[in-house]
Amino acid sequence: MFKQVPDLMKAATHVVVVQAENPDGDSLGSSVALEAILSEMGKKVTMYCAIEIPKYLRYIQGWDRVVDTFPRDSDLTIIVDTASSALLEKALNPNNKAHITSHPVLVIDHHATVGDLPFEHVAITDPAAVATGELLYYMAKELGWPLPADACENLAISILADSLGLITESVTANSVKAVAGLVEGGAKLSTIENRRREFMKKSAAILAYKGRLLQRIEYYVDGALAVVHIPFDEIHDYSNEYNPSILVLDEMRLVEGVRIAVAIKTYPDGKVTGKIRANADAKIAETVAAFFGGGGHAYSAGFKVYGDGLEQVKTELIGAVDKALRDYDKTV
Repeated sequence: MFKQVPDLMKAATHVVVVQAENPDGDSLGSSVALEAILSEMGKKVTMYCAIEIPKYLRYIQGWDRVVDTFPRDSDLTIIVDTASSALLEKALNPNNKAHITSHPVLVIDHHATVGDLPFEHVAITDPAAVATGELLYYMAKELGWPLPADACENLAISILADSLGLITESVTANSVKAVAGLVEGGAKLSTIENRRREFMKKSAAILAYKGRLLQRIEYYVDGALAVVHIPFDEIHDYSNEYNPSILVLDEMRLVEGVRIAVAIKTYPDGKVTGKIRANADAKIAETVAAFFGGGGHAYSAGFKVYGDGLEQVKTELIGAVDKALRDYDKTV
């Protein structure tokens, strides 16, 4: 699987590691881990994300080294945790794209969604991995790459983030073995969790806003679908302190009868985004996201569309979820 990677690395002097425009614990943890690994190998490394890293992810040490200006002297681009052009829209603006496509591109991703990047690239993908961090761990071990303690910590973070602490159905024995190996390498899980909990603390204003969001949840498809809408003024007012979607999605999933939860955000430029979380009795998050051209995996996915108003997206979402649930129930 990894046979093309050594030649790419041997030829590279300055590597830029790119995250999608919806960074999460897996993408950020993988990026910072790659920075540590490749720096140890003598490479110059720049971590790039077109948007600011959300505050709830700032327990991941190294987040402040992520920049939003694409380095023009890089000679290898590594895209982590996505192969979707829709999730790299700002990163792939014409100026950046011209530079990216003039040099080798390596994609490292664990999502089952087929990528649609419109340029030549080497893809290292493994849908059996619970996180991109798991894939990176086994890549490093197979290729004999160094795994310093800070890389071990951040790879552990990426795996724990995408597996909700090793409890999702996507977790395999290899996932657990990877975390065990990372602990042996210096990752301290209690330190990670204590730091994460500090950054999960909320102000009284955020807690009050969460209460208002919970009151706005709507239910469709006989109660199986929970939806909340987050307009741009609330994104503007609260996102810098806490991602509104993350505030309520878990509670939405845990309502009796709910099988899939979706937080919809609307923006002044006509953009509508959806963050999807599915329960174990409805592993359809990726299927629903794909209806809108998005992607992800069975339990967690997302989409982004332009020009469709909120009501149209909600109508299409209800239809997509209804069909996906009926198709899913036929297979179990």
